[in-house]
Amino acid sequence: MAALSSPLRVCRGILKEIRLSQGPNYRQSLAYNYVMDQYRKNKVTGERYCRAQQEAHHASQAYLCLLTSTRNHMVLHNLYHAKGERSPEQAAGMVGLRLPTQPGGKGWEK
Repeated sequence: MAALSSPLRVCRGILKEIRLSQGPNYRQSLAYNYVMDQYRKNKVTGERYCRAQQEAHHASQAYLCLLTSTRNHMVLHNLYHAKGERSPEQAAGMVGLRLPTQPGGKGWEK
């Protein structure tokens, strides 16, 4: 199993994803308040070490992965899917190809 990053880094990552989705007023959102309450509630002090805190950290790491993947999916979806019908030149350009040109100068090629 891969090592988990620090809880502070995960919290900052989650708040960054909330900021990207909610806009500049993300601190007034319910998601921001919920995340901050959960991090404050599961804070580990020097006197206690519990399994629940590790489970909460693992769940927060998974939630950060979900938020990041969802945002990346929407970027790719908007880039490639919702454009309608494309010309053959545009479709070939998306995958890094070019259509061949007609040799001999027939007058109708570009």
